[in-house]
Amino acid sequence: MKSSDESNERLAAEREARELKKRVGENLARLRRQRGLSLEKLATLSGVSRAMLGQIEAGESTPTIALLWKIARGLDVRFADLLGDEEPEEVEVLPVNRARILRSADSGFESRALFPFDRRRRAEFYELRLRAGHVEHAVAHPEGTYENLVVHSGRLRLTVGDHEPVELRAGDAVYFRADVPHIYENPGTRDTLMYLVMTYAEPRF
Repeated sequence: MKSSDESNERLAAEREARELKKRVGENLARLRRQRGLSLEKLATLSGVSRAMLGQIEAGESTPTIALLWKIARGLDVRFADLLGDEEPEEVEVLPVNRARILRSADSGFESRALFPFDRRRRAEFYELRLRAGHVEHAVAHPEGTYENLVVHSGRLRLTVGDHEPVELRAGDAVYFRADVPHIYENPGTRDTLMYLVMTYAEPRF
C-alpha cells in the first residue's frame, strides 16, 4: 500500500509540474504581449536570454526560481502573476500533493506557494526550504516589496543589500525591504525550513 501511495504522489507531483510549466509559459506570453514587448526587449529588461524566454513560453523548459524572479522584475509584475491566474474561492484547500513547488537549478532551494493565485492579491505566502550549506542569491524585487520571514527550523544567514549579514535560528523572524538584492545562506548541517510573507507596494493590476 505504501508503495502505491508513493507512486500516486509521484505521479501527482509530475502532473502538477507539467501543468505549472504550461501555465507559466502561457502567462509569460500573455503578459509580454500586453506590454508590447518583444522577446529581445524582455531579454534586455530581465537579463534572461531570448532563447530561454522562448523555451519557457513554449512550455519546453522548467524555469528556476531565480529565472522567474528576473522575468517578473523585467515585466514589472508580481511573482504570482507568472504562476497562475485563478479566482479564489471563499474557502480553498491547497493539497500538499498538488503543491506548486519551484526549485533552484541545483535543487538546493525550494519554494512552495501556500496561497491561491489571483490578480488582486497584495500579499503572498511561501514555505521555503534551504539545503545545508546552500547559498541562494535573490534578485531585487519590484520597488516597495517587503519580506517578513520566520525560521521554523535550522539556521539562516541573511544578507540584504549592503547591510551586514544577520544570523537567525529557529523561532527568529526578520522583516526587510526586498527591492534590493539579498542572499539566503544555510550555514548549518541540516535543512532550514522557513515561512515567508511577501507584500507589494500596490496592486499590479
